[in-house]
Amino acid sequence: MSKEYDLVILGGGTGGYVAAIRAAQLGLKTAVVEARKLGGTCLHQGCIPSKAFLRSAEVYATLKDSEEFGVTATDVGFDFSKVQARKQKIVDQLHKGVQYLMKKGKIDVIEGFGRILGPSIFSPTAGSISVEFSNGDENEILIPKNVIVATGSRPRTLPGLEIDGDRVLTSDEALELNALPQSIMIIGGGVIGIEWASLLSDFGVEVTIIEYADRILPQEDREISREMERLMKKKKVKIVTGAKVLGDSLQKDTQSVTIKVERDSNEEEFKAEKMLVCVGRQANVENIGLENTDIKVVQGAVEVNEHLQTAESHIYAIGDVIGGLQLAHVASHEGVVAVERIAGHSPEPINYEHVPKCTYSRPEVANVGLTEEEAKARGFKVKIGKASFKSIGKALIYGETDGFVKIVMDEATQDLLGVHMIGPHVTDLITEAGLAMVLDATPWEIGETIHPHPSLAEVMGEAALAVEDRQLSS
Repeated sequence: MSKEYDLVILGGGTGGYVAAIRAAQLGLKTAVVEARKLGGTCLHQGCIPSKAFLRSAEVYATLKDSEEFGVTATDVGFDFSKVQARKQKIVDQLHKGVQYLMKKGKIDVIEGFGRILGPSIFSPTAGSISVEFSNGDENEILIPKNVIVATGSRPRTLPGLEIDGDRVLTSDEALELNALPQSIMIIGGGVIGIEWASLLSDFGVEVTIIEYADRILPQEDREISREMERLMKKKKVKIVTGAKVLGDSLQKDTQSVTIKVERDSNEEEFKAEKMLVCVGRQANVENIGLENTDIKVVQGAVEVNEHLQTAESHIYAIGDVIGGLQLAHVASHEGVVAVERIAGHSPEPINYEHVPKCTYSRPEVANVGLTEEEAKARGFKVKIGKASFKSIGKALIYGETDGFVKIVMDEATQDLLGVHMIGPHVTDLITEAGLAMVLDATPWEIGETIHPHPSLAEVMGEAALAVEDRQLSS
């Protein structure tokens, strides 16, 4: 059996289902092919469940320090089964919401595994989709005018660190733990590793981070990385940088896992109850029929142009499968841009330097634009403005004064080049910086904006004023 569509989307994750909703709004007959559950990694194995864990850990840590607020809380503890139940309740509620949106948009959701076909009796060009069903039903053929590949990604691992779901885990398995370990090694000190280190240490787990680079959060501004390392160590997290994991040294038994790393030309051994591998994600490009097309895979990701078109101009690709910034909000925006182009509109290509990037640890980290190092490497003569949360009344009220905001400006043009934050709720505060980047605002304009008092947002205004040594709170 075959069906014709204006658009078929391979993958029902954040990018895929948002693209489908926009397509429906524009009157395109649309289908989404998803082998698992609508919502994809972000909803079921990434953004949402991990942030639910982080919130529970934050509440627990706050209660342990409640006397600072004049509140006496005795026998503070947590029930991890209830933490898991709360996480799942949130996921289930959002999943139902996505399903409702598909029905509202009259979008066909086909639960099966889709593969792209080459030119065939169904179409003279590549792009028809063969859907295989897990129950053994006969394959269904979808014949679209356009295709969006949104197959996402999966956790990457390292040679010799085979994931067994028991002693050696990725974030997928960690989200399904029945109980927390007493100790854990986290391989990788990037965003995912730091978020897990934060929540696990807040829950009382002994955490060791092993990072290959010379610092944790190596993609962040160096001052942000340095501050995060200081605050992680304050939480008793052990941090080992400049360490190459020797995969052939992995040893496991029923109680623990042991690994050796090479560091400063020496070998060091580390042991914990479990190991969590957080070394990035790899695009799902296998077994989806790309070999039947002219689509190119470069360095493990689908190659696209600035309009998100592959080498087959009627086949687009978005989200993690194209590499780049593997973030849910990026995938969503790419989906909208691709659909609007399919519908005959002329959306602006995405400026990825305007994308806010966040780490939802405690404290949080957020940035947009260039780091100080990147700006200097591009030849800019920069001016820096910094403001500490210690001078912000709302931060004192919250009892969260660690961290700062740093603004990077081009001295010659006064252009805003980047904003970098570490501290309380900065993943919410970064939106002002993102809007400033889009509108090409200067730090002077940010400083002239009246920020409410008391609010955490005042730190943004103070950092902007500090670029010209005009800050008022210090």
